[in-house]
Amino acid sequence: MGRKRARESTMKLLYQMELNSDYSNDVKELFLENNNFDDLERDYIEDATNTIVENLHKIDNYIKEHVEGWDISRLAKIDLCTLRIAIYEMLYRDDIPVEVSINEAIEIVKKYSTDESAKFVNGVLGGFVRSRGKYEE
Repeated sequence: MGRKRARESTMKLLYQMELNSDYSNDVKELFLENNNFDDLERDYIEDATNTIVENLHKIDNYIKEHVEGWDISRLAKIDLCTLRIAIYEMLYRDDIPVEVSINEAIEIVKKYSTDESAKFVNGVLGGFVRSRGKYEE
């Protein structure tokens, strides 16, 4: 299934890390060992997870700026992890169009969260994209 499966698997791994407050390489390696991924899926999962964990504070700050009236700790964990993946793609993956990142994030939360989550995630990512000019590095 490729990148779609890789994104969903990354969300599951980040969700596990978030629930256990353990972002270690050991958790990632165990996850990769216990699942059967092709090389491209594995590469995406490793790059996404490593980059998100290394830049968690920065990515979460972008999310905080666009979740009006919400504290990030109160967000549904699936929504939070999915937002982290989409923002990672927008900031660090030039090979993935912004529209694809947003659409895939919406599809993930529709599948694993709620319809309200889809609207919420779309709104947060839309706000991030509209204001992104001021974040260019």
